[in-house]
Amino acid sequence: MENILTSDIKVEDSLPRVAFHTLGCKLNFSETATIARDFDHEKYKRVDFDSPAEVYVINTCSVTENADKRLKGLVQKALQLNPKGFIAAIGCYAQLQPEAISKLDGVDLVLGATEKFNLIEYVNDLSKKEQTEIHSCEIDAVNFYKSSYSTSDRTRAFLKVQDGCDYKCTYCTIPQARGVSRSDTLDNVISNARKICALGLKEIVLTGVNIGDYGKGEYGNKKHEHTFLELIQALDLEDPINRIRISSIEPNLLNDDIISFVSKSKRFVPHFHIPLQSGSDRILKSMRRRYLTPLYTQRIAAIKELMPHACVGVDVIVGYPGETEEDFLTSYRFLVDLDISYLHVFTYSERPNTEALTIEEVIPQAVRNKRSKMLRALSVKKRRAFYESQLGKSYTVLFEGENKKGYCTGFTENYVKVRTPWNPELVNSLQEVVLESIDSEGYVRFKIKA
Repeated sequence: MENILTSDIKVEDSLPRVAFHTLGCKLNFSETATIARDFDHEKYKRVDFDSPAEVYVINTCSVTENADKRLKGLVQKALQLNPKGFIAAIGCYAQLQPEAISKLDGVDLVLGATEKFNLIEYVNDLSKKEQTEIHSCEIDAVNFYKSSYSTSDRTRAFLKVQDGCDYKCTYCTIPQARGVSRSDTLDNVISNARKICALGLKEIVLTGVNIGDYGKGEYGNKKHEHTFLELIQALDLEDPINRIRISSIEPNLLNDDIISFVSKSKRFVPHFHIPLQSGSDRILKSMRRRYLTPLYTQRIAAIKELMPHACVGVDVIVGYPGETEEDFLTSYRFLVDLDISYLHVFTYSERPNTEALTIEEVIPQAVRNKRSKMLRALSVKKRRAFYESQLGKSYTVLFEGENKKGYCTGFTENYVKVRTPWNPELVNSLQEVVLESIDSEGYVRFKIKA
């Protein structure tokens, strides 16, 4: 047996290992990445969540009951990988229900909305705790802003520009979990965008809780220092950036000036994701949404007039309390007639301390599931129709870095998903292509332009 000198052992192999898992939105991913970089500086070795580690960090989500259940499963998974592993739960659900999380066997630390950004300071002692530590401030005290961006994806980055929300939608816990609307400074956003580009990433996705409200809370002021339009105008002048995508924007904040600017932009792509939640005005009023269906229809028409090729995604909730069959069918027909490209369908789930819980007409789970299934089927039809309308046209594809069952996938600027047999030379490259056909699994085939 060979003698192994101490000096021959890689320093990296002796470092404590830390694994991260993110539940929920792109905003959570950007924050997880920022928190993880603190551990890189503190001499930890980052590993996949599927691997044994000394520290497991789960960034939680509060939007659906399913996210709560997934947290329990992830805690169990971490304990199976390392029964002595230190487990920390951070983020939105940790802010809202710290006591509930503390009762999960194996959780050692719970950090809320403010404390999560100081996670590194809480994990000096990695031994398992007899009693879970909880550090969660009152949400009214969450009024500072933490810049964040993710770079773990080899092709695109999620860049946080805004946090919190001042809206009072009856079904939503986000204001309770993240506090008031506040924004990064314009200078910080530009600086972070440049850092991302210096790493060689080709696409930036702007993210936040309510990004159309950008500028409120900038420099700690309650008024808007800048508007979202001014933000995207400034980013559009940054030469290193190839593509910028807007993750999601409220219809009442997506004005004609923003739509017109994107249509002429050098970098912003023709892809919008616009929450609707219901196509029934009665339900929208009950939800306390800040628009009705005529405004939503107007926004889609404005996009399609200037960008007929634009991809438009829509968030919809089914089974909201009081949603009658007539309300649902009104919503369904509204979506059928809209010139949109796909749906993100959410089955309503009861969230503690929300106003929707006071509505007596609770929709049975079986009815919620049926309505969800109908809208998911409609989404498949809408996406197929949109893809078919793009065949024969030329676009630029950004190819991703993951080998998916022997294929390399990528997206056009207007969010058509393509794939081709795995070719590592395509990874993180922008290729001009002609879209040719749709394969049996719904991907678009193409040929690279000579």
